[in-house]
Amino acid sequence: MDEATTQDCAVECTPEYTPQDTVECVPECAPQDAVECAPECGDEPLPKGAELSVGEVAARSGVAVSALHFYERQGLICSRRTSGNQRRYRRDVLRRVALIRIAQRVGIPLADVAAVLETLPNGRTPTREDWKRLSRRWQEELEERMRYLAQLRDDFEDCVGCGCLSMERCMLLNPYDRLGQEGPGPRRLLTNRR
Repeated sequence: MDEATTQDCAVECTPEYTPQDTVECVPECAPQDAVECAPECGDEPLPKGAELSVGEVAARSGVAVSALHFYERQGLICSRRTSGNQRRYRRDVLRRVALIRIAQRVGIPLADVAAVLETLPNGRTPTREDWKRLSRRWQEELEERMRYLAQLRDDFEDCVGCGCLSMERCMLLNPYDRLGQEGPGPRRLLTNRR
């Protein structure tokens, strides 16, 4: 590691530092810097079975190793490094990865996921109450998404008020595209008209 990178990222290295040693990032370090930064995970090894290698996390979570590295660079998950510079994850990272996957599947941006994950404690396994508090933050947004999905499922086979006038019922529900005067888009879906 060159001196410029060390100064830019404010990485503290011991005099005995070698590339194989663990590099610790301090809060001034940003994800775009040369050194990966992640939430504090602790440096102490945990009992056998309490930590997983990156390959074990990938196999159990169904997420590619490269995706786990990406999540770590984004600060969504964290690992500690062994003396051989191998990543070791606490088992509770599996739940974080599950949350990330589910959130991505329903279209929640990773920035929103990161903001919510920041509310969880580092250094200890999140409790049921921690997860309950986290899920309440998304409840309203998810309810709205479910309403839109149900609307798409149930109402899109009929006139949606988009102005295409291509369906037989369009002339009944939106004659001469009068709904277009209210604004752009599928007016019957956006205003929840039936």
